[in-house]
Amino acid sequence: MNSQRTLTLAAPAVLVIGIFMVVPLLVAVAYSFMTANPYGGVDMPLTADAYVQFLFQRDFDDTLVFSWSYVIIILRSVYLAGLTTVICLILGFPVAWYLVCQDENRRRTLLFLVTLPFWINTLIRTYCWVLILRDEGLANGLLKAAGVISTPLPLLYNDASILLGLVYTFLPFMVLPIYSTLERIDPRLIEAAYDLYANRRAVFARVIWPLARPGALVGASLVFAPSLGSFLAPDLLGGGKKLLIGSLVQMQFTSSRNWPFGAALSILVTIAVLAIFVSRSKKAEEARR
Repeated sequence: MNSQRTLTLAAPAVLVIGIFMVVPLLVAVAYSFMTANPYGGVDMPLTADAYVQFLFQRDFDDTLVFSWSYVIIILRSVYLAGLTTVICLILGFPVAWYLVCQDENRRRTLLFLVTLPFWINTLIRTYCWVLILRDEGLANGLLKAAGVISTPLPLLYNDASILLGLVYTFLPFMVLPIYSTLERIDPRLIEAAYDLYANRRAVFARVIWPLARPGALVGASLVFAPSLGSFLAPDLLGGGKKLLIGSLVQMQFTSSRNWPFGAALSILVTIAVLAIFVSRSKKAEEARR
């Protein structure tokens, strides 16, 4: 009876996951093994050329030649996503700790401010950074007015501007999980550490960080995964000069009209994200034990 009730309650969630996650994933897998139509879409026969294209390109005589092009894009994407995660952790932990140390009314207000960016479309928020960082934008205008510079600085269309956009977009995803973990820490543990003559560094390293690490791992997963597949920041803030995986996938389904390769890229990104979540789950399980 209990098992039947559990299945009945879980059925809507399973149905939603199946329709909106499993089915599209299966479609992407099928497309990745088909032949690209020159006008868009896919055709038969089945082939693995989309996966071969990651590492090889065909020469004039149809021989496979190793190419670093897509490997460099993947490595750049992983590098920027990892750096975004590290910066979000460095910035997000003090913010989360500051939130925990406030009284209830002030904490609610600050939490509202942290979640406020979610109320605004990501495209609009990212484009605002274009207006700020461009040559005639707010940043260069203020620096000129202060007499710091005489000519505009190249603040836009580089890796730094992409990184800034990624950190700005995904920082709340790091703050909130860490905050939820820090909030549950018993203050008496910290008081006991000070009573035992521990300094601030020792209290952080031996009490606060071990207890907050599960939240940091969740935040790292929530930041790294979407950063890896992001395409708004590379397109708008990078000007299309620095391709990342997300931009490459979007390009394959639009201008390049190579749906199988775009689907194969999506599958690889999905596998990478799933591997991150599985690894995080195992680490969280080991921490609980």
